[in-house]
Amino acid sequence: MSASSTSAGRGSSLAGRLTRVGVSDAGRAERLLDDAALVQVVGAPADVLIPPLADVADPDQALLALAKLAGAVVGDPDLLGLLRGVLEDDGPPRSRLLAVVGASVALGDTLVAHPETLRVLLDDAPGTGVPVSQVRAELLRAVGADAEAEVPVATLTGAAGTDAMRLAYRTRLLRIAATDLTSTDPLSRLPGVAAALADLAAAALESALALARADLDDHGLGVRLAVIGMGKGGGRELNYVSDVDVIYVAEPADGVDEAEALAAASRLAAGLARVCSTPSGEPALWPVDAALRPEGKDGPLVRTIASHKAYYERWAKTWEFQALLKARPLAGDEALGLEYVAMTQPFVWSAVTREHFVEDSQAMRRRVEGHVPAAEADRQLKLGVGGLRDVEFTVQLLQLVHGRADESIRSPSTLTALAALAAGGYVGRSHAAQLAVCYRLLRVLEHRIQLHRLRRTHLMPTAEPDLRRLARSIGMRAEGADGLRDRWRTTRREVRGLHEELFYRPLLPATAQLSTAEASLAPDAAKARLAAIGYTDPAGAMRHIAALTEGVSRRASIQRQLLPVMLGWFADGADPDGGLLAFRRLSDELGTTHWYLKLLRDSGTAARRLAQVLSTSRYVADALTRSPESVTWLADDADLVPRTFERLTAEADAILTRSDEPVPAVTALRGLRRRELARTAAADVLGVVTGERASRSLSVAADVVLVGALRVAEWEARTDKGLETSPTRLLVVAMGRWGGAEMGYSSDADVLFVHDPVEGADPRVAQEFALLVTTKLRTLLGTVGPEPTLEVDADLRPEGRNGPLVRSFDSYAEYYQRWSSPWESQALLRARPVAGDDDLGERFLRLIDPLRYPVGGVEPAVEREVRRIKARVESERLPRGVEPARHLKLGRGGIADVEWTAQLLQLQHAHEVPALRTTATLAALEAATTAGLLDADDARVLTEAWLLASRLRDANVLWSGRGGAHADVLPHDRQALAGLARVVGYPAGSGGELEQDYLRTARRARAVVERVFYG
Repeated sequence: MSASSTSAGRGSSLAGRLTRVGVSDAGRAERLLDDAALVQVVGAPADVLIPPLADVADPDQALLALAKLAGAVVGDPDLLGLLRGVLEDDGPPRSRLLAVVGASVALGDTLVAHPETLRVLLDDAPGTGVPVSQVRAELLRAVGADAEAEVPVATLTGAAGTDAMRLAYRTRLLRIAATDLTSTDPLSRLPGVAAALADLAAAALESALALARADLDDHGLGVRLAVIGMGKGGGRELNYVSDVDVIYVAEPADGVDEAEALAAASRLAAGLARVCSTPSGEPALWPVDAALRPEGKDGPLVRTIASHKAYYERWAKTWEFQALLKARPLAGDEALGLEYVAMTQPFVWSAVTREHFVEDSQAMRRRVEGHVPAAEADRQLKLGVGGLRDVEFTVQLLQLVHGRADESIRSPSTLTALAALAAGGYVGRSHAAQLAVCYRLLRVLEHRIQLHRLRRTHLMPTAEPDLRRLARSIGMRAEGADGLRDRWRTTRREVRGLHEELFYRPLLPATAQLSTAEASLAPDAAKARLAAIGYTDPAGAMRHIAALTEGVSRRASIQRQLLPVMLGWFADGADPDGGLLAFRRLSDELGTTHWYLKLLRDSGTAARRLAQVLSTSRYVADALTRSPESVTWLADDADLVPRTFERLTAEADAILTRSDEPVPAVTALRGLRRRELARTAAADVLGVVTGERASRSLSVAADVVLVGALRVAEWEARTDKGLETSPTRLLVVAMGRWGGAEMGYSSDADVLFVHDPVEGADPRVAQEFALLVTTKLRTLLGTVGPEPTLEVDADLRPEGRNGPLVRSFDSYAEYYQRWSSPWESQALLRARPVAGDDDLGERFLRLIDPLRYPVGGVEPAVEREVRRIKARVESERLPRGVEPARHLKLGRGGIADVEWTAQLLQLQHAHEVPALRTTATLAALEAATTAGLLDADDARVLTEAWLLASRLRDANVLWSGRGGAHADVLPHDRQALAGLARVVGYPAGSGGELEQDYLRTARRARAVVERVFYG
């Protein structure tokens, strides 16, 4: 075999060995193994180094760092021998070195720049679990300060002192990272690592303060200064690279003027920050961020305790108390720091009593999430959906809600607090364990990502090499990048699910096996929780809970499993007290049935949805109470989807076919409509069916009832008259919002009644018969009874209330030819035959089309009349005392504004533009836009205004359970606004946002109306 063949074979074999241990660039790795300096340190690098590379995060990176490190030590026999001993001995030092340089380019560079730091990897001294006093003394010695002094002052000053402190910091960081990266269980090691990083940061702040004191002539001895750690530093759960959040507290020494002392303290604080973060010979540590201080960046950098207290008493916001939960002295005067923390604690643990506390906390989380750039949303470990903030905000809210009465859950550490919450029964044990594992994984991923270059980042990488390195660094070598992606996605889903379970429902669901006490339904604990999460009458709620859970029956047992979950779900709605009361009533009605509690227990969807609709909509609560079997719809979207006209017609026909009495028959039809109203309302509140689709559903239900009721009324009239057949053909024409298939929950049925005598019939007999039928129809549908009424309103008929209730077709023809007014032409734009004789319906449409779609468009005089009538409606029909901007129907930018604008365009152009011949408002706007008659932006503004105003009218009914004039006004009441916001799908606590959205939308619409309608 030739020499070249031998060399090629060796190269191929070596490349294979390198590839098997995870090296990506085998060619470069071979060159590095032949590096002269590395060969000088280790005689046979390939044999010594390739096997252990299998255990490091990035073998390529590790080899490169080792070659650089070898080059840095070859001139120093002691260090060369030290490195050789480390690499040739298969022991912990080599594992620590390879783990560090394989995971962190930045720490590898530190070793290369300062090879003497290699010594910290030799001994077995731990990087975690070291007393903070020891770490503090280590960094103070680095700057020549006496660690035992009451006020340490550095003797090594300026850039030299800064660099010495930073190098000491990096040296200790090397030890922490080595301990972390060689752990067989990094998730379990995490709390110790985070605590060690926080203690190291505290020591660095103390050392930086000593350096800052050295720069002052009197060393700042005239002021006591405490550096308070906030955020992760305060909670002893710091990252490798993170802003260190602080608050500075100062008090003058005896006999020193306060202003002079505060000025000195400010210079010390500024100097401390410079030492940590400004450019120097050694890399900066991290920014020192004092933005959490009172008034933020606009406030003074340093305050006295009294000044802090005055601010917290008068001006502080909810989030500031949440931040203070983690406050802890880190550096400076410890006694002063402890005094400050003691002062803040009563504010922290009484914050829950502040108005809208929970809503504010929830809104803050949504704001944080909303500020995440879209491009980063799926990569954010910290701020995004399913990220660290989901866990931290959840734990902190639970602490703040329940910690006032239970000191055991007040830990500033997230994981410790979570364990305490589980032990206290505030969180289910399985949920707490799952959340803790997810949180540890997210933090470990964050640590490994930051370690790579010691940069502050919270984004998951996207490049395959980075993902592969990250996977190997946490023990997922076999799973690789794909396995890590899957685990990351799964973790996010689990965190988000638990966050939604806990953060928005602070009375947490316990597992099915938990007792009443374990599920925190004991009276004292439950009452405090109920008050915290939004129940206005906790005592009343406790009575309902007791009634549902007392006893040893199966029903009580299942209710004890359900209520810890559902109490929180009720709290998600705008009226948790009303939701719980409605649930009790429903349970009293159905609790003994075999399916009800089983459905709620086994179908999380049904139970959650039931709580949502009961606490969001009194209308739906009343509907479900009247028809409890409707609860089954909540388990499946298919049961909430509106029924088609054909399906309802078949059902109505079945009702009428087997009925012998008019009143029971129409009562059953009204019950059918009531059921569909309830179905649509529940689907509406749940977001399954909304907007135009819900309106069509309500209109279809009215269509079916009118068809059936006309059939009954005509049959009853023939019976009364002793007639075999009807002397006239009848037609019911839908008008107004019903004609446009745009009905709301409280809409009347606007109609025109038309009849046409059959051939040979006496006109007077036909008229009398038609009047009898229409009167009976209105009575059957409008009489108060066990089912909801449907008011049939014929005021849009010719001559209004002064005209006959029903007219013959010929009478309509004569009237429209001789006396029709512009407003009637406008009203006829929405005419739609819905019941009665089909042929008569077609003839009626042909009769009215010339009026509503006039050839050549409406005359200028008629246009002026339409505008005059509209202006008169605005001035005369708006209820007294109602702000025009808040009236959803008649107000500025409201429903009428949009509809009249669309209708004027129809009157002007429908003859030439067939698409404008529609009874639906939005379809008319779309047709006008397509035809170039309306600017697309104007159409969008009008559409948005009409949809929102219509939605709010319906929401008024759904929220309050009442219709009438009440539904037409946007309320001022905060609770009512919050209720409307929840009905229309806004997050909890968004009533003010909804109010501003409507007023803004209406203003924009009014501006369009002024231009397009009034000209």
